[in-house]
Amino acid sequence: MREALVAAAFQLFLERGYEQTTVDDIVALAGVGRRSFFRYFPSKEDVVFPDHERCLADMTAFLSAAGEDDEPVGRVCDAARLVLRMYAENPAFSVQRYRLTKKVPGLRADVIAAAVVAAHNNGLRSWLRSDGRGDAAVAVDHALGLVQGAFGGGPTPPADERPEDVVVVVSRRGAPLWRVVREIETTLGRD
Repeated sequence: MREALVAAAFQLFLERGYEQTTVDDIVALAGVGRRSFFRYFPSKEDVVFPDHERCLADMTAFLSAAGEDDEPVGRVCDAARLVLRMYAENPAFSVQRYRLTKKVPGLRADVIAAAVVAAHNNGLRSWLRSDGRGDAAVAVDHALGLVQGAFGGGPTPPADERPEDVVVVVSRRGAPLWRVVREIETTLGRD
């Protein structure tokens, strides 16, 4: 029943659009009543992320089952891989959901919230690493402006600040600069 509701919802989202599809439309196509829908999903938005609760429970159980000998960073990375596997279990659905969330602003709220938190933390940490010199608000506002520009919710950043792609490089603090630069150049295809 749950899978039938999800399939019906996505069929209608693709045919009519998310905003134009109602819960009544979904249950009619699935051949069930409204009560059945709400037994599985609290709202139309929840049918877009039907596996969210299961994935969260799986990650929580996985992290809770860690032993004292488990290395914490490795364990958290393995938990992140659980999320990846969830997406990879059904690539077609994952791609459909990704396209839908890019089109519907209300569905991007969680992604936007995560980006705002990450931008805030980055700006704040930059200021803290400078031993509190300068204006903390400037660093945070700059980072938040990039988020606003990326999601179309604010002024568009200048052309030289608009990323077409994002590259994240992880390096040990003591790594020689030449090694970090080489990694960036390799990633960007400039070697």
